[in-house]
Amino acid sequence: MPRISAASNAEQRSDTQRRILTAFGELLFSHGLPGLTMTDVARHAGVGRTAVYNYYADIEELLISYALEETERFLSELREELSRLGNPVDRLALYVRAQVVDLSRRHLPPGPAMGAVLSPSSFAKLADHVGELSVLLQGILRDGMEQGYLPAADVHQQAQLILGTLSSSAARGSDEPNELEARVARTVRFIQLGAGARFDDAGHPLRVTKLPAVTG
Repeated sequence: MPRISAASNAEQRSDTQRRILTAFGELLFSHGLPGLTMTDVARHAGVGRTAVYNYYADIEELLISYALEETERFLSELREELSRLGNPVDRLALYVRAQVVDLSRRHLPPGPAMGAVLSPSSFAKLADHVGELSVLLQGILRDGMEQGYLPAADVHQQAQLILGTLSSSAARGSDEPNELEARVARTVRFIQLGAGARFDDAGHPLRVTKLPAVTG
């Protein structure tokens, strides 16, 4: 009988873990979190229930692992896309669109709302990643204000209001493509206007405040 090398054994473990996380994500999309069990995940992943427990102690630990990985992926992709846009109002639109679509797809409570379904210790593990999403949004808002495209406001408070709106939007309506796209478009414009953005007849962002004169 051929010996299993450490490398191939590690690859097999990684593949099994990937199948478990993928199955968990698919079940979240199709059924949501309430009532989801480790047995459901094992069956959907095509592995034994014991195999799932080899990686995760319970459904909460599995949720944490999935949420951390998905949030890291989302942040990486979002930062790359945002870097291609110069105007902060356009960047705000991209941020809102990406958040609503991602939250609708994953069926996970966004941001601080995760605290409602996780123990305090588990939620603490997500705090840094979740906080990065808020920091990213605050940076966009701050740029908009500094460049004159958004009126001055409390950046932290405005970011919290926007995140709450995103959570509400993602939880409403179906995920049917046309309905989702219409909901995303409404949410994008609602948040842009709520933040104080204004547009010309062609839909391009306008400066709403004058920039300070440059001297010297």
